[in-house]
Amino acid sequence: MKERVQIGNTDLYVNPVGLGTNTVGGHNIFPDVEEETGREVVRTALENGINFLDTAYMYGMGRSEELIGEVVKERGSRQELVIASKVSPKIEGKDIVHDNHPAFLKDEAEKSLKRLGTDYIDLLYIHYPDQKTPEAEAVGALKELKDEGKIRAIGISNFSPEQMKAADQDGYVDVYQGEYNLLNRNAEAEIFPYAAERNISYVPFFPLASGLLTGKYTKDTVISGFRESLPYFQEEAFEQNVEKVENLRSIAEAKGVDITNLVLAWYLTRDTIDTIIPGAKRTDQVLSNLKTLDVQLTQEESREVERIFQSSK
Repeated sequence: MKERVQIGNTDLYVNPVGLGTNTVGGHNIFPDVEEETGREVVRTALENGINFLDTAYMYGMGRSEELIGEVVKERGSRQELVIASKVSPKIEGKDIVHDNHPAFLKDEAEKSLKRLGTDYIDLLYIHYPDQKTPEAEAVGALKELKDEGKIRAIGISNFSPEQMKAADQDGYVDVYQGEYNLLNRNAEAEIFPYAAERNISYVPFFPLASGLLTGKYTKDTVISGFRESLPYFQEEAFEQNVEKVENLRSIAEAKGVDITNLVLAWYLTRDTIDTIIPGAKRTDQVLSNLKTLDVQLTQEESREVERIFQSSK
């Protein structure tokens, strides 16, 4: 199994391939998910060397955390397991809003601890900024939780570059999570340089662009469901994106790997990215994602992938 890597400046050491768990109990995101399948996905990950689980209150309004907690309890050991979760959302009527008030964040962290059945969370993110609470004040609440031993590292997610810098004014931010993939490389402009300067680890979400970067789509594929509204899948952009992904096929085939693993391995060549958290709806997808660890890209291959997607910056 691949050697564990350190996440930024933290004392967290993880398999470079983790597991994103929005399909585990995330009924509000994927209405068709079965809870026992979600448990099996987590079990398979842990049994095969994945020790980094990324969850959030928003995934099933706490249900993902509960299911993960059940599987961890089955194992009987929390040792070496690194769990990340996220707080800030709350329900107001039929709406989900975000609240970064320190008292609210602390209260939500306590609820997450109970759902997970643990006395500490390794990495706690503020899931979204709330547009009213000063960012440094919100992060300060997490620093207090860290000082109390209830969390081990502090993260922020979905913050703009300006909000990120404001949040980190006291140097407390350890990890940033945001959208980044070969079709959306906007983070390279401002967030990556700041993260590198401050040794903040960047954890990308949507690494496979809702499946588009797996190589399973052709220009004739009929797009339906939630993907119809995504920019990657709009008519002309979709055709161009499919063509770019097809250009990866020769590299992947020459290495004897799937396009998915080639793409995921490329992210791990980025200086600011220590670990990736691809999701999985099925256990075989967990095992497939782990094959990424066997992919070693030469500098030439990495530059070729970069060249193919240069216009996505």
